[in-house]
Amino acid sequence: MATDEISAGNSADAAGTVDAALERLSRAVSRLEAAVEHRLEADMSVDGLAAEVQRLGEDRSQLAATLDTSEARVARLEDANREVSRRLVSAMESIRSVLETHGG
Repeated sequence: MATDEISAGNSADAAGTVDAALERLSRAVSRLEAAVEHRLEADMSVDGLAAEVQRLGEDRSQLAATLDTSEARVARLEDANREVSRRLVSAMESIRSVLETHGG
């Protein structure tokens, strides 16, 4: 009977050891799953940021092109403004000359 008791004790110890090992394994797997999920989220975040950087680069290029076009238009308008101003001064001088000549 003593052998049966020792056998039962060893069996209980073995079952307890297996249960403890299974519990540690379960916790380790849970930590691993959490780490993998965190890594996947980080990878998606990096991918999202890379896509956002690309979109911002494209937006910047479009804005730069629009700015270049606007600056060229401003230069043309300034040239036209100077020409109109020159013509107005010339017209006013002509009118003043005519008025002075004809006693106005």
